[in-house]
Amino acid sequence: MSDTLRLTLGVKADPIEYRYSYAWLFRIMADEGIHHLQLGTFFELYQLPDAYFLELRRQAADHGIAISSVFTAHRELGGFFRSETGWADVARRNYERLIEVGGIVGARSVGSNPGAVLRDHIDHKIAGTACYLRHMKELMAYAKHRGLERLTMEPMSCLAEPPTLPNEIEAMAEDLLAHHRANADTVPVGYCADVSHGYADGSGAVIHEPMRLLECALPYLAEIHLNNTDARFSSTFGFSGQERARGVVDIPSVREMLRTNAARIPEDEIIGYLEIGGPKTGRDYTDHLLEPALRESLCYLRDAFAD
Repeated sequence: MSDTLRLTLGVKADPIEYRYSYAWLFRIMADEGIHHLQLGTFFELYQLPDAYFLELRRQAADHGIAISSVFTAHRELGGFFRSETGWADVARRNYERLIEVGGIVGARSVGSNPGAVLRDHIDHKIAGTACYLRHMKELMAYAKHRGLERLTMEPMSCLAEPPTLPNEIEAMAEDLLAHHRANADTVPVGYCADVSHGYADGSGAVIHEPMRLLECALPYLAEIHLNNTDARFSSTFGFSGQERARGVVDIPSVREMLRTNAARIPEDEIIGYLEIGGPKTGRDYTDHLLEPALRESLCYLRDAFAD
């Protein structure tokens, strides 16, 4: 831990999925002086050959960009929380491939949200959490073998997707941290916290604001997702002037919390990845709006978050 902390801005690649190329995104990032990409997952990622990812790494480097992180864009690794035959096995195979891809592109970290227990099988939550933690401890060794620095997981916004509550955030991280301390052949597991994730109960009453949950994750923080949300965390969006007017995420307050608590954070640098879906995908009247949406949010975050 350090009393100094460097805050750096990056982009998660989710919004270009199936509508723009990575070269298109790299051009915008280079124009805006953004040098870190978080590669979001897509269906084909788990089956594409290594050569594809070597070429993607080369393209990024040609634009002065590092693929610093790989993180799920969907909930496709949630099989550890399913009791049906085969689900956990598929999640494990795909997580191993995701780790392999992270090593190929030169990422520091690879991660996902742990998974979701089905609402009509909520009593499986304890067993699902245990299954996830058991597999993660084995994956921590696999990630070390593949040259990663860490694995990450994301606290979520409902009780069916742990960790959510402060005690869950602490308990899951401490369990994995204790395993890492006892096993030198593993990488640590940290949180990729989302500044828009709070917790509202079944009636919609806000129990924990996003800043409260971010504070709980600080001793285990590895990276951050930067996006905006409404008062009940029901939608996410960016940081244009209009979006900031209707959103509740105050980026200067996030920055101040991180700086004030730098000694509690186990990293010297935290990369905040802009994570937005952008305008609706697959419409001639919306797809062209993605570039200005990205540029406006990045321009704001350069001033409000990054050093």
